[in-house]
Amino acid sequence: MAADSHLHVPSERKHPRFTGSIRLQPVSDQPDDVRTLQHISRVTFADTFGQITAPNDMKAFLTSAYATDALTEQIHNPNSRFWFLLADGKIAGYLKLNVGDAQSDPSMKTTDSLEVERLYILPDFKHRGLGTDLMKFSEREAIRLHKSHMWLGVWEGNIPAQKLYESQGFHIVGSHVYQVGSDPQRDLLMRRDVSLTDTPSTASHPK
Repeated sequence: MAADSHLHVPSERKHPRFTGSIRLQPVSDQPDDVRTLQHISRVTFADTFGQITAPNDMKAFLTSAYATDALTEQIHNPNSRFWFLLADGKIAGYLKLNVGDAQSDPSMKTTDSLEVERLYILPDFKHRGLGTDLMKFSEREAIRLHKSHMWLGVWEGNIPAQKLYESQGFHIVGSHVYQVGSDPQRDLLMRRDVSLTDTPSTASHPK
């Protein structure tokens, strides 16, 4: 079943901002790390899109997209990096950034761009500002790598995420098909410039 253009990810009640300790831990290719990454990738994707994706399509996507071999190959790619987000020592989400040939859309791929491909927070930690903290870290990485802009893809029905990204300076520049099982969903491509002369705020910033 194709995604209905009238479907959308519902807004959820916000919770008090997380004020504890935040740390980013690079993901290694060790089996424990890969298994943890696989688990949280599947949980967060299903949590975000389970209401608007047919069960068979979701099962097929989770099986193939987050297969052990696929994740290990991505971890080994020198142009991709994964991090676990730890909140008070507990894994709360993860981040994947791409540069160079690892970027997922040829129309957006340039030598001076950084892709925020995956930014997901586990259900128990959502709506507490941690996603914004990961985006700040992504900006800092873009500056460190001397990239002049950042970009990402967001499902056309995920209105809350689109509004959040717009508030962070992103704007829509195109779209592409994102295949979920047999369902050709449409992602909007959003981009923002990065000022290489500025340093992003470090308030509540993961280290």
